[in-house]
Amino acid sequence: MSEWISLDTPTGRIRAWRANPAIPPRGALVVVQEIFGVNGHIRDVCSSFAAHGYVAMAPAFFDHFEHDVQLQYDAEGVQHGKWLVDRLGFDRALQDVHSAATSLEEYGDVGVVGYCWGGTLAYLANTRLSLPAVSYYGARSVPFLSEPLAAPMMFHFGERDASIPAADIASHRAHHPDAELHVYPAGHGFNCNQRADYDQPSATLALERTLGFFGQALHSA
Repeated sequence: MSEWISLDTPTGRIRAWRANPAIPPRGALVVVQEIFGVNGHIRDVCSSFAAHGYVAMAPAFFDHFEHDVQLQYDAEGVQHGKWLVDRLGFDRALQDVHSAATSLEEYGDVGVVGYCWGGTLAYLANTRLSLPAVSYYGARSVPFLSEPLAAPMMFHFGERDASIPAADIASHRAHHPDAELHVYPAGHGFNCNQRADYDQPSATLALERTLGFFGQALHSA
């Protein structure tokens, strides 16, 4: 079952989309959106993790400013999404992630997985909240790479991603040699079937690796 729920945060109540597994939970994941809101793609991501036994929750961060933000993958959506995440800021978003993770603790160990902007937030949830995390093509992470990891970490990148050049990927490797890092023959957003750069083989392999990561990281947390 999947549903909207209410999530209390330090700066106000927001909604969150929660997908529940049909079997006893093996843990829980905070799913962190792209800049486009908790749209159909992110809800599908939650359902996919629920199908593999995790309670998956995607906080609707933009509820702090606008209700039910679900932007299109076009120039207008990108412009408005960038404005919203810049207004929100990483510190406030991390408070929301912490609130979501705390609310999920009854289901077992908690991890974070994020995409695009959410990929950087997932990384910061590792360094600042000590949560096991998986980052998909987090293009804003480079300024924070000096922060030490505080939990197991995995990165996914596309080798044809213009927003994350090879030098940035190399910087991730150099700063965090203990993290798992994978590069795919794909562009930015390769996990999202609503994007032009969607690459099904890469998305399938990345999900397989992500599930293996959380299967180990959460049960050893």
